[in-house]
Amino acid sequence: MTRTFSKQKLHAVLSMSLLLATSLSYAEGLSWNEWQEVHAKGATVLQLTIDNDSLLLKKDDGFYTSGNRIATSYVLSSAKQAISYGWQLGQDLYTSSDINLLPNQIAKNDHPYAGWLFAGAYREVNDAGGAASRIGLDVGCLGPCAGGEWAQTHLHRLIRQPLPQGWSTQLRNEWGMVASGEWTPARWTLMPGMDFAPRLKGRFGNIFTDAATDVSLRLGSLNALPQQAASYAFLRGEAKLVGYNATLQGGYFNHQPTGVTAKRSVGELELGYIWRAGSYGASASILRRSNEIKELSNGSGAQNFARLQFVYAM
Repeated sequence: MTRTFSKQKLHAVLSMSLLLATSLSYAEGLSWNEWQEVHAKGATVLQLTIDNDSLLLKKDDGFYTSGNRIATSYVLSSAKQAISYGWQLGQDLYTSSDINLLPNQIAKNDHPYAGWLFAGAYREVNDAGGAASRIGLDVGCLGPCAGGEWAQTHLHRLIRQPLPQGWSTQLRNEWGMVASGEWTPARWTLMPGMDFAPRLKGRFGNIFTDAATDVSLRLGSLNALPQQAASYAFLRGEAKLVGYNATLQGGYFNHQPTGVTAKRSVGELELGYIWRAGSYGASASILRRSNEIKELSNGSGAQNFARLQFVYAM
């Protein structure tokens, strides 16, 4: 009991420390004058992101089954830099390996049903040389308050797919806060029309605590800044170290046992295409995420899903 409590205290200290560090970064890197200038002179950009395994024509659904985000940002661009301030609203849904399983058929080592509903704000800076940074803070709720059962059930009725059977087993309610940060040092050109860039990422809070590094390779008609015209294919590989994942382990503070253990190392591959011209942009990609549950084999725990993104600049 003492060991468990100490471990939880350590996670809490790390989470709160990063939240404080992120707040200090905001205070140092942000200014009211900068926000006013970006808001007054910048373009308004709307962005919709959809993650779903059903886009791959799967009808059983499973694990990370859906993620939707709507974001609005003000972007002030020059030839050398783009600064963005934005807000986002999102909902992530997680289910057992097969939504057709009844509650008494779901194995103890299967993924718990869970929904994460959140809203947040962020600041992002992109330089023409490829350097980029982003800091953000999301606040939301995990559990029935996230509306996961309602969202998935009504969507499946609309598109005439099997209804999920296990939402009565979903994780209990817990309010959550997650601070996040990303940093890309530079982008290197390998040859005309081809470059790559590394990135460091971290999330800290009572819903997600993890750190990751990834490398992206781009090939095609490339842009120096995200708002510029482009048409290219990309390949991204990510390695992540997981400190806490409440969608697997249950709420950090409500001490809900789930029967599964989050794997401490997770990998991800993404292959896709990005197009941007004028005020419009779109991207499509396929992601392969390695098994996230220690009690499952890699063969049964890995998952595939598709990601669509649409951008409109006013």
